[in-house]
Amino acid sequence: MQLTNPSPSLHNEDLAPAAERKWGAFSIFNVWTSDVHSLWGYYLAASLFLLCGSFINFVIAIGIGSLVIFCLMSLVGIAGVRTGVPFPVLARASFGTFGANVPALVRAVVACFWYGAQTSAASGAIVALLIRNQSMLDFHTNSHMLGHSTLEVICYVIIWALQLLIIQKGMETVRRFQDWAGPAVWVMMLLLAIYLLVKSGTFSFGSEIPQDILLKATADAGVSGAPGSFGALAAVAATWITYFAALYLNFCDFSRYATSESALKRGNMWGLPVNLLAFCLVAGVTTTAAYTVYGEVLLHPDEISAKFDSWFLAALAALTFAVATLGINVVANFVSPAFDFANVFPRVIDFKKGGYIAAGIALVLYPWAPWQTGAAHFVNFIGSTMGPIFGIMMVDYYLIRQTKLDVNALYQEDGEFRFGSGWHSKAFVALAVGMIFSSILPTFTNVLPAWWGTYGWFFGVGIGGAVYYVLRASARETAMA
Repeated sequence: MQLTNPSPSLHNEDLAPAAERKWGAFSIFNVWTSDVHSLWGYYLAASLFLLCGSFINFVIAIGIGSLVIFCLMSLVGIAGVRTGVPFPVLARASFGTFGANVPALVRAVVACFWYGAQTSAASGAIVALLIRNQSMLDFHTNSHMLGHSTLEVICYVIIWALQLLIIQKGMETVRRFQDWAGPAVWVMMLLLAIYLLVKSGTFSFGSEIPQDILLKATADAGVSGAPGSFGALAAVAATWITYFAALYLNFCDFSRYATSESALKRGNMWGLPVNLLAFCLVAGVTTTAAYTVYGEVLLHPDEISAKFDSWFLAALAALTFAVATLGINVVANFVSPAFDFANVFPRVIDFKKGGYIAAGIALVLYPWAPWQTGAAHFVNFIGSTMGPIFGIMMVDYYLIRQTKLDVNALYQEDGEFRFGSGWHSKAFVALAVGMIFSSILPTFTNVLPAWWGTYGWFFGVGIGGAVYYVLRASARETAMA
């Protein structure tokens, strides 16, 4: 759409509504193959698969979780198609023209952490390949810098730099990269699964793994209770849904380029419930076969490929999983902060500069590697902080505004979304209340039961969204009185 006199403090070419829409169903599908098929995604998928206890339980827990993910992504995706704006601009409708910078920066900081985590995972796959050579192993063992081996630092910097090359020419280059990388990773995953199934001579779902070994190996998945129990299945579904918490916010960064709502829905259907079930199944079966072959629960595919007798197969696997991890980083952790940082200072920061800032922060964080904590605690805490933001935005768009949004006003300093000097106090009250129950109390106190943290994101969405709706409804009643 054509904007009328947009404010320079709220607008630049990258933040404007999408002018060209070339992302068909296949490209949307590959957003999800790029986002899910990473080393972290494989680890979580394999863990959750094994904790289901049986194939039927897997279909129920992961299936229900994947359908919920599909519905939530469709909500924010449709908003992106209809408005054509990225996440930080859409957030202006509920948080105010300048208040939207707060949720944008929250999402950007999360992305910077994940950017470092995924880059570290990808470089780790390359390191695992290189140290098959004795001289490289000696170098890895004896030379250190910045709290890591020198080889790890070199590989991290190389992978970090390669991601910058992908983003150089903007979102169209991202689409082309995804359309190639997504199918390539699926092919390699299937080859890995077939190789191990043939070598093991069995096709099973983890029942032969002793429960004490299984629980020890999957401890970081954060699923309590015996595998297959109702509590475990509920936690599996919740953890799987929470894993996507960041992209619930900024999926509109991609859906805004979709050719139509129909293309979005088809891409989401194949990319989410269908692709997620298949991915988890392959990850779980591969891990089970690897246990039969190697006698260990290997939840990371680079650990499995490192054991291959064939150097060629090991190299192919390591490079493929490195590419997969680059894919998720570009989708989830580069595009979002690029728009988010640009939204703060549109006059001086464009899409590319915003991405460079995110990459720079990830590079600075590397010596401390803050992502090397329990996977579930990291996923659940970071994810739960974004629950209230998502709840507020969806309540605002669907319940308060009934999907009718003046896009032009999103770029006006003195327009409909100015609220109180560009800040919407009701949204921030709802955000604070939601974060108390989704993140702060379950993380830093013992006031709430131990299981609460697993479902923190859901409480954040529900409480934050409900408080926002009540505050907006009461304000309308007061205005009408």
